Amino acid sequence: MPEAPSSGVRINIDDLVRLKASAQGYSLLPRQPVHSILAGTHASRLRGRGLSFEELRRYFPGDDVRTIDWHVTARTRKPHVRVYSEERDRPLLLIVDQRPTMFFGSRRAMKSVAAAEVAALSAWRALAVGDRVGGLVFDGQELSEIEPHRSESRVLALFHAIVRMNQRLAPDSPAGTITLNQVLERAATVARHDSLVCVISDLSGADQETVRLMTRIQAHNDALLIFIHDPLEAELPQAGRLVMAQGERRLEVDTSTRKFRDDYAQEFENRVTRLKSLSLKRAVPLLEISTAEDVTSQVRRALGGAMQNRRRH
Repeated sequence: MPEAPSSGVRINIDDLVRLKASAQGYSLLPRQPVHSILAGTHASRLRGRGLSFEELRRYFPGDDVRTIDWHVTARTRKPHVRVYSEERDRPLLLIVDQRPTMFFGSRRAMKSVAAAEVAALSAWRALAVGDRVGGLVFDGQELSEIEPHRSESRVLALFHAIVRMNQRLAPDSPAGTITLNQVLERAATVARHDSLVCVISDLSGADQETVRLMTRIQAHNDALLIFIHDPLEAELPQAGRLVMAQGERRLEVDTSTRKFRDDYAQEFENRVTRLKSLSLKRAVPLLEISTAEDVTSQVRRALGGAMQNRRRH
């Protein structure tokens, strides 16, 4: 049974470490269970680990003819094949959003907490299969960069950065000046080739520049958008006048009118539609995570939980 975060409002190191035991039954590898959103039925095209050249050797019956090196074969007048081995690891770069817009939640947990849990599950899973783990954690005021490395201590360094920013979130937290696009610009520089870049965010502030940056990242890496949202963002209850706050901004709305609630719901639906359109056009898989449900269950369901007993990863 997956454990809930300690409060749902903020997260701590113990919460993230405990998720190590839950990091199974799903895969971030390119060979995916058929039920995974990464299975590649339409847009997904995770490359996975690359291949490293090992040696040239004589051809033997049964070798794949596609590996024949025709230049060497012509020069030596004897068939030779090129031998490759799968690279031992692949860098996983987690972009974890802890901005004030993430300090919102109406059910099980805040979006900031759900994002931290997704990051922990991804980090532990990647480390378990021998991949390097690093990340960019940001909250509007600070950008913390953890270089990918295959070690538990580096995973814990990532968690400490997440927890530090998560713990200082408050209803009146200033928005700060660091934007999602600035972080993606940095990610495009850090993840040069064959990394898996996971963007874990409510994608607040995403625009055409975001699309351009994701396209740039996707050109040489795999990318995965993990969209964190709350049910109250999708549908408002009929609760009379409500005051909404984000940092120093306050907005009073009247939820008693049907038109306002419908417009509100339509705006969220339009936003999700735009994200799905981006996912299809740019071949970037989109994973939706709700704050209302256990995060581990959602990740397993989306990334292959139905097949968890059939595969090692």
